[in-house]
Amino acid sequence: MPKLIFKNPLKIETGTGVSGSANGISFEVKEFSANNAQNVSLSIGQAVETDSDVTFNNVISSGNVTSGNLTLGDGFISSSTGVVSHTGSVEVMDNIFVSSMNASGQVSAEKIEASVTQSFTIFESGSTKFGDDISDVHNVTGSLITSGSFKLNGYNINEISNDTSLGDEKTTSLVSENAVKTYFTDTGIVDKNDYLRKSFTHTGSFTSAATSSFTAVTASAPTGLTGTTEQDFMFFINGMLIENDALDIVQKTSTNLELRLDTSGLGYELESDDEVIGFGKFNS
Repeated sequence: MPKLIFKNPLKIETGTGVSGSANGISFEVKEFSANNAQNVSLSIGQAVETDSDVTFNNVISSGNVTSGNLTLGDGFISSSTGVVSHTGSVEVMDNIFVSSMNASGQVSAEKIEASVTQSFTIFESGSTKFGDDISDVHNVTGSLITSGSFKLNGYNINEISNDTSLGDEKTTSLVSENAVKTYFTDTGIVDKNDYLRKSFTHTGSFTSAATSSFTAVTASAPTGLTGTTEQDFMFFINGMLIENDALDIVQKTSTNLELRLDTSGLGYELESDDEVIGFGKFNS
């Protein structure tokens, strides 16, 4: 049987990523004279079969790296489906420019700025800024719910109050329509305004030389205002004003008002064909 004898010992030295063993004993540098049989194994730490899971710390390629349908090239990543999926974190040290972006999960950022038809900024704190010019218009479809204050032109509003007494006297509250209506009704202001606006005209009928009868009722003054008197009326005979100190009015029944004249003071009496007009605070 032939023998293989080295003229000089065979020296095997391992390096980074390569390990060696002889007869099960690891070495980094070993000389072999071939005078004894030895089982020598060299390995790179992981299987590199076509169906193996291979891990590298860093891969540098002068061209494209292709794996199945995914291609990594200089300045691009592409796939046959147009979709590139990644599990884990991706850190980008510069800007990202995309035609569109869809996120199926949560997007976390210290600050998001976007400028399309209008400008808006969403800060990490939750604060937002919409628009960059006083002419910007922000339309909202649906409800707007706020638990904080509302500022309009520098003036703070923190609630819409339904306090019907308006007793809080807050400078930061807007009152509801119901609160205003109830307040004016309860305080009698509505009745007062209605009374002050009353102004009606009626025509009297001849009763006697000193009296004329009107189918009318005088308006009752609400609490807080002076009661209705003849000073709240003007009466005319054939277009001529009757002086108030020469007349008196009496509400005889719920539907009959009587005008009584001081004929001696006036110097004349009523006649049956005279037209007597009353103008003032009739109820209607």
